[in-house]
Amino acid sequence: MFSIYILTYNEEIDIAACIESALLSDDVIVVDSCSPDRTIEIASRYPVRIVEHPFESHGKQRTWMLESVLPKYEWVYILEADERMTPELFQECLAAMQSDRYVGYYVAERVMFMGRWIRRSTQYPRYQLRLLRHGKVWFGDYGHTEREVCEGETGFLKQTYPHYTCSKGLSRWIEKHNRYSMDEAIETLRQLNSGYVNWHDLFFGATEVERRRALKDASLRMPFRPLVRFFYMYFILGGCLDGQAGFAWCTLQAFYEYLILLKVWELRYMPPANSEANNSEAKSIGIPLR
Repeated sequence: MFSIYILTYNEEIDIAACIESALLSDDVIVVDSCSPDRTIEIASRYPVRIVEHPFESHGKQRTWMLESVLPKYEWVYILEADERMTPELFQECLAAMQSDRYVGYYVAERVMFMGRWIRRSTQYPRYQLRLLRHGKVWFGDYGHTEREVCEGETGFLKQTYPHYTCSKGLSRWIEKHNRYSMDEAIETLRQLNSGYVNWHDLFFGATEVERRRALKDASLRMPFRPLVRFFYMYFILGGCLDGQAGFAWCTLQAFYEYLILLKVWELRYMPPANSEANNSEAKSIGIPLR
């Protein structure tokens, strides 16, 4: 058996279905970022542990969770509220845990949008580290999300998990990605100022994760990124075959890229100067304060 962490913030729409999918385990832990909505009220109806901790960043929240909320079992699985555990994935996790070779396993997501699986334009299979041996994997920040640090080898599972990325409505998606775009803009400037492209991993990376990360760093230097991303997703990857949902998805992703570029411009030419924290952030990415 393994424990399941569920990370939440304002998840009253998704939390019940997520918990119900996770109850295949007898140790489910909801780690909430002090939601002001009914997330805790709904979660408390189920036989789960509930812990609240103020959110700082995705990486810090995961690391705090792993250090401070001890699981019942050696192996743990990390779910977000708009994701689901499946019986097939659960059984494969149980089997994978029997090996001593790996400290963690990547699992591919199935992005569910407008009532269908957006398989082509989401670069499927797109892997996230989800199953891990407690004490052997930690997380740091990268843009609006996190990157794992593993003390050992990692493997890949065959089963996938559904990710209902727009379950709370389009307005919530836009609001959330408007916030994410500033974190991505800051990371973009860091990469442009001090980062580099790992060309070897881009073309010869051993795994999808290595190749995707190198592609991400290379794409930050690409002109006309929003248009290039739309063309790549819709025509090269085949998003045009995903119907109306595919067109909407590709358009939203191009819009997100444009938001990031606008925030990069804003950081370069209108750096924040109203607080010590903002000034420190601007200096860290090489922006001269006016």
